[in-house]
Amino acid sequence: MTAFQVRELHDLKDFEDVKRLYADIWRTDSGGTPVPVEVMRALAHAGNYVAGAYRDGHLVGASIAFLATPPGTTLHSHITGAAPGRGIGLALKLHQRRWALERGLRRITWTYDPLIRRNAYFNLVKLGARPTEYLESFYGRMDDAINGGDDSDRVLATWDLSAPPVTATVAGTCPPVTAPPGTAHAVRDRDGRPETGPIDAECVLIDLPEDIEALRRTDPGAARAWRLAVRHTLGELLADGARVTGLHDRRSYLVRRTGATAPRTPLTTTPTPTLARSHQS
Repeated sequence: MTAFQVRELHDLKDFEDVKRLYADIWRTDSGGTPVPVEVMRALAHAGNYVAGAYRDGHLVGASIAFLATPPGTTLHSHITGAAPGRGIGLALKLHQRRWALERGLRRITWTYDPLIRRNAYFNLVKLGARPTEYLESFYGRMDDAINGGDDSDRVLATWDLSAPPVTATVAGTCPPVTAPPGTAHAVRDRDGRPETGPIDAECVLIDLPEDIEALRRTDPGAARAWRLAVRHTLGELLADGARVTGLHDRRSYLVRRTGATAPRTPLTTTPTPTLARSHQS
């Protein structure tokens, strides 16, 4: 991995740099930003997490998080964005994990768009986080260049920082997820459109579109069909206590229904926006 310097930010100049970076990533106008400078200043001053990743002295990524419920156990990662470049998002998340563990915290949560395959891969495969709750149209309509006016459905991801599977994943020793015999396809990609199937098997697969962001621009109807298919399958399964056990073949959520393994308990935390060119949202 390319070496990055990741450090906490406290100066107004640093926060202005983060504002410009986020505007570039989300392609907002010069006055628009997901997090205003004064909010970054307040969060950092109050002891929350505001950090930047630097390469050759230039800011290439930033992450903002704040303490959440349950008190004393959880950090909620509000937003993380990175310029194109291998390893920036991972460097930020590993720094965030160390920061949280040093303060006695046990988990980090965030939300992301469940249709963005690269974010699902990063969150589940690279970090070992797991979706624990489906949040329908969480932010209402979002018209930035990333979300393209689509409904802002999100899943809440939970990262149990010291759990053995997470420790193994971060160390690169966790084996890939495989679908057991009898696994059914709840959502299957058929020529770029979703085809839904039964969700009553013990384990089901939910395919994700190849590139939902491009699909929103070129075929909004197909993008909408994917949104509804995943909402009604993954959303229903999580609401019933099913557990996402991983990402199969880099493209499908593998979900196990209640019975074989106890489901994770969903956490109630403050929301986080979706990520561009990085891992979360």
